[in-house]
Amino acid sequence: MKTKNFLVSGIIAGIVYFLLGWLFYGILFVDFFPEQPDETTQTMLMIFLGCLTYGLFVAYIFTKWAQISTATTGLKAGAVIGLFIALFYNFFNMAMMSGATYEMFAMDTAITIVSTGIIGAIAGIINGKMG
Repeated sequence: MKTKNFLVSGIIAGIVYFLLGWLFYGILFVDFFPEQPDETTQTMLMIFLGCLTYGLFVAYIFTKWAQISTATTGLKAGAVIGLFIALFYNFFNMAMMSGATYEMFAMDTAITIVSTGIIGAIAGIINGKMG
């Protein structure tokens, strides 16, 4: 595995995922999802670390197992990863969260597919550029 590719693409993908989350959940669809807890420094740090971990997860798959190095293959693979992660997460939310709705399930799944597709494309580009 190319450790430098993994770290650079994973960190950048994590940062982009954090920003996409802010865009989708904090601006575009803020009224669609239930009110979130107060945005304390600790809350934002934990969200950022979760996004960073997710970016590194995608980058690890791309550099270690799949050798993805183009935007197109990164977008496609990222979207598939996003689909399965979103379904996993949202099925559990439906079972455990009292306020979960099918509309939230569908919207969150769509957002996760798009966001993970975007970070997949970014990771693919970075892997291709770094060789």
